[in-house]
Amino acid sequence: MAADRPLGFGPPAPVVPRSAGRRLLDRMLARPSLGALLGVLSVGLFFTLQAPMLLSSGGLATVLDIAAPLGIGGVAVALLLVAGQFDLSIGVVAVGSSLVTSLLVTQAGIGIWPALLLSLLAALVVGAVNGLLVVSTGLPSFLVTLATFLVLQGSSLAVAAAVAGSSRITGLAEAPGWSSALAVFGSTAQLGDGRYRVSLLWWVGATLLASWLLWRTRFGNAVFASGGARRAARQLGVPVRRTSVLLFLGTATAGWLIGTLGLVRLGGVQVDPALGAEIEFIVVAVIGGCLLTGGYGSPYGAALGALLYGVAREGIALAGWDPRWFQAFLGLCLLVALLANGLVRRRLRAVPRS
Repeated sequence: MAADRPLGFGPPAPVVPRSAGRRLLDRMLARPSLGALLGVLSVGLFFTLQAPMLLSSGGLATVLDIAAPLGIGGVAVALLLVAGQFDLSIGVVAVGSSLVTSLLVTQAGIGIWPALLLSLLAALVVGAVNGLLVVSTGLPSFLVTLATFLVLQGSSLAVAAAVAGSSRITGLAEAPGWSSALAVFGSTAQLGDGRYRVSLLWWVGATLLASWLLWRTRFGNAVFASGGARRAARQLGVPVRRTSVLLFLGTATAGWLIGTLGLVRLGGVQVDPALGAEIEFIVVAVIGGCLLTGGYGSPYGAALGALLYGVAREGIALAGWDPRWFQAFLGLCLLVALLANGLVRRRLRAVPRS
């Protein structure tokens, strides 16, 4: 009846039911980490067939040991990518903060915990500088953090040579508080023939924290808005600038943690920063489903990307392959992830998300 229809409007648009395939695709798009999970399972199965020792306690411990520091940095970089930003300085922050800790202990004679606190503050200064430069100048974060990387790389090498006389600094085990720092950042657990390190727990904690922040807080909404539609987000009152600075502080903190884990594990630091680890953090985040254009991604996916990295690296070693095949394999995984990201991006443009 005409009375059942609102005045001034035509007949209601027919509802076109979605096919089962489209519903499945929509559910897959809602889980950015699904592709990384399938990648871990397929790569793990492949290398298990090539080297069954991969599933032994020792093999799993090595895989997780490789993946843990990469995963800590990867989940922090994933949040930044979701916000549409990059950070190429996280690896050199890890080396630089370890150098600060080592020099404070060996040259200034202070305890390990005050030295770690001061090195954390130094890392946060770097993160704040990165974030403030990006939001105040409008320069691409890729270039800003590349400049930061070069500054820290050169200054770390120069300071180590001038102050310590060597690129390697050791002798931290005698510092006050070393035993407690070793328990927090360097403890291990022996299970079978595998030694599992506490870095695994830090990795799990970082992944859970990043996921909670992204999906359960207003901060996470601001992160998605900053990467998905930055101009519109600003007009709606989203604190885009503050969010970006906080995310750069997060990657700096992750860099400090990675450096501290390595420092305590080795009892010193080898100052030889090179562009490589930073790229790997971005690679595992992209393999984990993060779009380079922002607005889409998952810390869980980045963690799975780091796990895939560890499986492939240890699998190639156990299978007896030439280690140089690993770089080719990693490049292939990145290419597949980029192609998949292109399909996701076109799909998201065709069906805008609320």
